[in-house]
Amino acid sequence: MIHEVSGDILLSKSTVIAHGVAPNDHFDHGLALALRDRWPAMAKDFRHYAHQTHPKPGEIWMWGGPGGVRIYNLMTQEGEHGQGTKPGRASLSNVSHCLKRLRHELETSGAKSLAMPRLATGVGGLDWSEVRKLVEQHLGDLKIPIYVYTAYHPGQQASEPDV
Repeated sequence: MIHEVSGDILLSKSTVIAHGVAPNDHFDHGLALALRDRWPAMAKDFRHYAHQTHPKPGEIWMWGGPGGVRIYNLMTQEGEHGQGTKPGRASLSNVSHCLKRLRHELETSGAKSLAMPRLATGVGGLDWSEVRKLVEQHLGDLKIPIYVYTAYHPGQQASEPDV
């Protein structure tokens, strides 16, 4: 049940949000920046997690916030952990690994719905038509509604059917 919607993902009724990042992400662009502004503790916790564990592309990290929100940070992009390094490009292989892990998390956590942007198509640089095939392959048959925010309209709540 994948629904493409337009609006502001931060106004989603879903309690689960997933987005793409790099293992060394600074949360200073796009949705990551908006999430950091809304939940600064998430970005701080991610930096601590990344410093301690040195995650690799293809892994995911979940952060639980106030009101029961869960944010899955999907490491779709490349990125080294050294001082001053910048996030790299995404790869379809990394996206596929992340989506496989995300599916497992959604199934075992009892999630009721998921909101996500067009993964890895902004800073990650991938083509949405290719990423969309992976989203459909890994998440398309889940029994929960999945809202893919294809167009960003700040302050506008999307129409999310089935919530």
